[in-house]
Amino acid sequence: MLSLVPFRAASRKLSTEQELYNAALHALMRRAHSIHEMRAYLERRAESKDAVSPVIARLREQNYLDDARYALDFARQRATGRRQGRFRVARELRTRGIPDRHIDAALDAVFADTPEAELVRARLKRRLSHVRGALSQRQIAGIYASLLRAGFSSDIIRAELRGVTRGDLPEFADEELDSEDRSQERQDA
Repeated sequence: MLSLVPFRAASRKLSTEQELYNAALHALMRRAHSIHEMRAYLERRAESKDAVSPVIARLREQNYLDDARYALDFARQRATGRRQGRFRVARELRTRGIPDRHIDAALDAVFADTPEAELVRARLKRRLSHVRGALSQRQIAGIYASLLRAGFSSDIIRAELRGVTRGDLPEFADEELDSEDRSQERQDA
C-alpha cells in the first residue's frame, strides 16, 4: 500500500566543527534561536556532542547568539505584533530556554513602551467591533478567558471589561450601534 506521508530520509550526522558551524549558520538564516534551542539543534545533528560547545562559543563570540537580544526582539514582536501579555510572553521565552534575568529585562523594556492596558483595549476593540447591543455574561466570560490565555493580568482585564460594560469607553460599545439599537438600549435600561 502506498503511504500518504512523504518519505523523509534521516539527515546525515555531522562530524566536524566546521560542518556544525555551517549548519548553525543556515539555521540562523531561517530564524533567530536562543542558545538553548541552538544547542539542542546541534546535538541532534552532531555525531559527537563534544563538538557542540565550541561551536556555540564561536557563535556567541561573533554575536550570532545572544539571549538578551533574542528575548527583547521576541517580547517586542509578541507584544506589539500579536498583542500578547506579559505572562504569555514570559512563559514562551522560558520554554525556549531563556534565563529569567533576560526575560525580566526584556519584559520591563517592552511593557514600559507599550502598557498592557492599551493592548487589552486594542484586543477588546477588535473583538467587540461586530457586537451589537449589550454583552451577555457568557460573552463577557469568553472574552475574559481569551484575554487570560493571551497572557494579561486578571486585574487589568477586569478593569478594562468594567469600562466596556459600563459604557465608560464609548468607542467600544456605542461606535457600532445605529440609532435604533441606542433607543432600544435606553428603553431596556
